[in-house]
Amino acid sequence: MTQKTDLDQLCINTIRFLAVDAIQKANSGHPGMPMGAASMAYVLWTRFLKFDPDHPDWPDRDRFILSAGHGSMLLYSLLHLSGYDLSLEELKNFRQWGSKTAGHPERGLTPGVEVTTGPLGQGFANGVGMAMAECYLGGLFNAPNHRVIDHYTYAIVSDGDLMEGISAEAASLAGHLGLGKLIYLYDDNHISIEGSTDLTFTEDRVMRFEAQGWHVQQVEDGNDLDAIEAAIAAAREEKERPSLVCVRTHIGFGSPHKQDDASVHGAPLGEEEVKLTKEALGWPLEPEFYVPDEVREHFRQAADRGREQHRRWEEDYREYAAEHDEAAAMFDTVMKGDVPEGWDREMPSFTADDGPLATRSASGKVINAIASDLINLIGGSADLAPSNNTYINDYDTFEPGRKCGRNIHFGVREHAMGGIVNGLAQHGGIIPYGGTFLIFSDYMRGAIRVGALQKAPAIWVFTHDSVGVGEDGPTHQPVENLMALRAIPNLVVIRPADANETVEAWRAAVERCCGGTPVALALSRQKLPVLENPAAGDGVRRGAYVIAEAPGEVDAIIIATGSEVQVALSAQAELSGKGVSARVVSMPSWELFEEQDEEYRRSVLPPEVKARVTVEAGVTLGWCRYAGDGGVSIGIDRFGASAPGNVVMEKLGISAANIVEKVLAVVSTDAGR
Repeated sequence: MTQKTDLDQLCINTIRFLAVDAIQKANSGHPGMPMGAASMAYVLWTRFLKFDPDHPDWPDRDRFILSAGHGSMLLYSLLHLSGYDLSLEELKNFRQWGSKTAGHPERGLTPGVEVTTGPLGQGFANGVGMAMAECYLGGLFNAPNHRVIDHYTYAIVSDGDLMEGISAEAASLAGHLGLGKLIYLYDDNHISIEGSTDLTFTEDRVMRFEAQGWHVQQVEDGNDLDAIEAAIAAAREEKERPSLVCVRTHIGFGSPHKQDDASVHGAPLGEEEVKLTKEALGWPLEPEFYVPDEVREHFRQAADRGREQHRRWEEDYREYAAEHDEAAAMFDTVMKGDVPEGWDREMPSFTADDGPLATRSASGKVINAIASDLINLIGGSADLAPSNNTYINDYDTFEPGRKCGRNIHFGVREHAMGGIVNGLAQHGGIIPYGGTFLIFSDYMRGAIRVGALQKAPAIWVFTHDSVGVGEDGPTHQPVENLMALRAIPNLVVIRPADANETVEAWRAAVERCCGGTPVALALSRQKLPVLENPAAGDGVRRGAYVIAEAPGEVDAIIIATGSEVQVALSAQAELSGKGVSARVVSMPSWELFEEQDEEYRRSVLPPEVKARVTVEAGVTLGWCRYAGDGGVSIGIDRFGASAPGNVVMEKLGISAANIVEKVLAVVSTDAGR
């Protein structure tokens, strides 16, 4: 046990007042949490956390997540003091344009930030994914005398994190899986924005987490360093359960007028209260952003300890690579976010004789074809694997006692699945996927958005992608979901038209993940014919292509996605009989198409052809960008209905007859101009 010293207190107050000064200078931020949680964060970072500030991406570092992202200045202070590339000037520019110190932590912006947090509960779920990744990669690569992957995942979580439903979902799964190297410190300060947590949050949190299979401890005084240290040490000794250490803290600690007051949660103390707080804690009023030399030296020693741990790991890894050269080569590949050469050599191809085949079924065949070469491809569904076709055959389930299994049963926990998959992705070394029905993407939208924001390389497998779902009715028939996903920046949405486009969609998804772009696949429940589309490979990667050229000079263009492409092709044949020459364009991905150069986009959609009809079994919002002023969009701007899928499609206008009618109308209008 390490006894508390004056130097410890000096370090803790340095953390507090770096946060206080930065927030006051910005006149924006959340000072209460950093002031109250500084002591437990200090103990974790200086006595336990394994890190090397010179190599923030060292594979075997401990992962630390500030799930309570509003307390970002706590993390920025720790990173600065610990020697990361985060200068004091950056702290002084907190929340300003172009700084590395955003209002909430952002991965990729600030060295040492493992995940983007802010929306409460996301970081909690991310940590579960990171701990799962550590288990899987350790089981995959560790050798008897070499622990290539052997680290902990820590987080500081708040009352708000625990209130959000995603944390209950994620905690339930973590407890079931027995993630013994997952340790969360709970900043139990009893305050939320509206006042005391007693207003809404009176459940017994200790009993709740114990019931979910967690090892739970309580520390009654958030400034008792010995008790905090003992609790973290005990948590590290617990091998079979994740740990929650409930630390009773005081928001705004040390502030004469604002400690334990809700106002200190999300607003600066104010100049007068900053002065009074510094006086109360014996801190000099000047200069602002004061860091005593002995504090820098103490944090440097903690960083040096991490550097030495990294040096020993490198030494051991060289021995490991000499003894296990193939495994080491694969480890290097996956940790760099790359894929091995020839990973797609077993990709299937389909002919008309293989159809009709639902694209969800084709997706399942692709997953199983690439699994043996992509040994870091792991994932599953929110209790829908038989429907989503996400199960990897001949491989184990990730479960207690078999934590290097590749099939994850997320349970009916879409939101947690989203956060956990993001954590798997951001740990490094994993290509994760998560599946559910497209309609339930709404349940996990928060996680999808944050994943796209931080460029988490994840693949979302969304099946039952239209009103073609049929009899389950409008509660299960997505109409707005495709557009909602397309509205998220840095998310590529691909809706393939048949089995071969599905193959290429998966190829694009894996390649895009290597580049840091999450991908959402929208796949059909209903069986679709395998189309004659030899250009599918390049066409899908480019987002859109001519799947069927007009039989003569182009009079009109029909643009369709997914299951509607076959309907467009039928309409093309009917139009030909009426003397109208229509080109059919399959457009599986708006995002990929918009990345192409202007020459290619004009070759697919010549601007001189004004007569255009877009077809998608969803809302028409947004399709005007491709229909143009001279075209129309066929879609479903209402909820669906319960009936056989083909009947619903027909009744709601997704039919060759309706396409023909609309094309004839726009051609006639265009000719009359």
